[in-house]
Order: sequence, then structure tokens, then C-alpha cells
Amino acid sequence: MATLAPISSSLLLLLLLLSSAFPAPSSGFATALDRSLMGVDLGKEKLSHLRFYWHDVVSGPKPTSVPVVPPPSNASATAFGFVNMIDNPLTLLPDIGSELVGRAQGLYSSASQEEVALLMIMNFAFVSGKYNGSGITVLGRNPVFHKVREMPVIAGTGLFRFARGYAQASTHTVDLKTHDAVVEYNVYVLHY
Repeated sequence: MATLAPISSSLLLLLLLLSSAFPAPSSGFATALDRSLMGVDLGKEKLSHLRFYWHDVVSGPKPTSVPVVPPPSNASATAFGFVNMIDNPLTLLPDIGSELVGRAQGLYSSASQEEVALLMIMNFAFVSGKYNGSGITVLGRNPVFHKVREMPVIAGTGLFRFARGYAQASTHTVDLKTHDAVVEYNVYVLHY
């Protein structure tokens, strides 16, 4: 049977000193961090206003919004229970051919039996300008027949890290034949 060499007292002392140089977390999974030790300079918090148009294309050969869960056969007038997956273009102007600034990627579902109100879960992934590669996450209730709907901004990435704020949606146009819609979004975001 092999034997281990005795650990010298100086090596033991060195290990003890090194282990006490790093603070142990106060709980098993979380610890407070000092921003300066992370090498992250968050700088001063800013408030940004973004305005763009969200195109929900459900018709044609290349829809950007597709049903993944149809409403149950005994569906209510609100289509309660349906789910659509989206990869909707975000443009600078209401015309879908105008400059693409990003994509709304996520899903929406009918979450109310009383009125047409959608649960919106989406990331605004920006693809141009200063915010190229950055994103904002919106999760909230969208009662579609209200003139202005407000949903919370719950997170962000890239230049929108630590983002919080709100998004206001206003229907610009709806094609009653195809059900394609254009919605104006005004997003107000606090970020670093």
C-alpha cells in the first residue's frame, strides 16, 4: 500500500493563507460582487428612447409569425390558448422595405378569455447602428385593441446590459384580409 509523504508545516501554512485570501460566499450559491474587481466599468446610467416598427407577417410564402400551438377546438372568441413563434422585422419606418434596425424574436400567445390580450415574450435583437449586436427583452401583457399598450423591458444585452424600462405599442395598420400588422414601438430604457 502506498503512503503519502507528510505535508510540511510551511506548505500547510501556505495553503491556509491562500485559501483565506478568497472570501467564501455567504450562501451556497450567491455572493455580493465589487464591480471594480470584475473589470466592468458600467459608467453612468442613461435613458434611451428607441422608436421602430414591428411587422407581424402571417401571410404569404415567407411569414415571420407562424402558429406553433393552435387554439383548442372549443376556443373562445379570443382564441385563448394559441401560440405563435415570431422572427418579425423591426424597421425605421412603417414600410417593411425601409431600413431594417433589428428583429423581434420570441413568441406571443392568447392569454385571456375575456378580451384579445396577448402574452408577449420577445427579444429585440438590433442589427444596425450603435446598437448592432445588442438586445432588449420584453415580457408582458398586450391587450391588442387598446390604443396604447405598455409592456415592461426586463433585461438587455450588449449596450443594454442591466436594462430596465417599458415599451409602448400602438397599432399602425392591420390588413383585415391577410391579418398582417404593423405596430409602432416606443421603448424607453435605462441602461449603462
